[in-house]
Amino acid sequence: MNRIFVIAEAGVNHNGDIEIAKRLIDAAVEAGADAVKFQTFKAEQLVCRDAKKAEYQLATTDKSESQYDMLKKLELNTEEHEILMKYCDQKNIMFLSTPFDIESIMLLSELGLQIYKIPSGEITNLPYLQEVGKHRKKTILSTGMSSMDEVKAAVDVLQKAGANDIILLHCNTQYPTPITDVNLLAMVQMREELGLPVGYSDHTQGIEIPIAAAALGAVVIEKHFTLDRSMEGPDHKASLEPDELQVMVSSIRKVEEAMGDGIKKPTSSEFSNMAVARKSIVAKCNIRTGELFTKDNLTTKRPGTGISPMRWNEIIGTVAQRDYGKDEMI
Repeated sequence: MNRIFVIAEAGVNHNGDIEIAKRLIDAAVEAGADAVKFQTFKAEQLVCRDAKKAEYQLATTDKSESQYDMLKKLELNTEEHEILMKYCDQKNIMFLSTPFDIESIMLLSELGLQIYKIPSGEITNLPYLQEVGKHRKKTILSTGMSSMDEVKAAVDVLQKAGANDIILLHCNTQYPTPITDVNLLAMVQMREELGLPVGYSDHTQGIEIPIAAAALGAVVIEKHFTLDRSMEGPDHKASLEPDELQVMVSSIRKVEEAMGDGIKKPTSSEFSNMAVARKSIVAKCNIRTGELFTKDNLTTKRPGTGISPMRWNEIIGTVAQRDYGKDEMI
């Protein structure tokens, strides 16, 4: 059984509060996630001072506030990273964070992170991709907003720079994502065309789509979560609450078990049902010794402990070697 790597995406749902961040880690642990992921950025390196917010950000935060001012309040400094990493170690869950600028890539490298998670917005950022690639670490690339050609180009940059262990995440960057825009089969297309393992980063409401992605062969599932969807901040309303995260992880684990080895065969739990549910060739009526077996004096009935009906044509036309009563197995 291949275990799906489940990332509980805390993102910026800590609202700049280290204690909320710790509570998010606790919730991810309780849910059974493999990793909890935050976001690493310097607002000065990430966004121009007059950059506008996305529509979903305008709907969930102060409209008079710039994107820069919003992000500035959500930064985690080096010391806070170290505190959260230590806390994750204590709780036995992997700490991950997405770098949004080259300075943040360097910081996460210095802190010893072994996996880089590239956000969808950086898929066309060549110097960023080159910086990630040259660290030669496992790389998870989100592909929201991109065409197949853009995905291929980003993978080419990463590989030429030195990244040789890449997982592609299908993604839609609208918060929340309309179900009609999920296009989950694109995940399968990326696996087939690029020959790389694939996963899914989800921004839909609910847990159905990540579970479907697991059944389609995702090796990584990423999902935003929060302590409370009513909290202020850009991503809370499109996030799961802790109890929902727990159900999602549990459901994904069930899908893993259900996938099996792909070989069609009876399972151990079915063997006892074979005799009960299958049929045998039996006498439809009383049959005398020497009579021919015909479709008029034979039929098929349960249990399946006698001659299989698959041998019907073989039995028809042969001679009864003894008397048979009605319903007696041949």
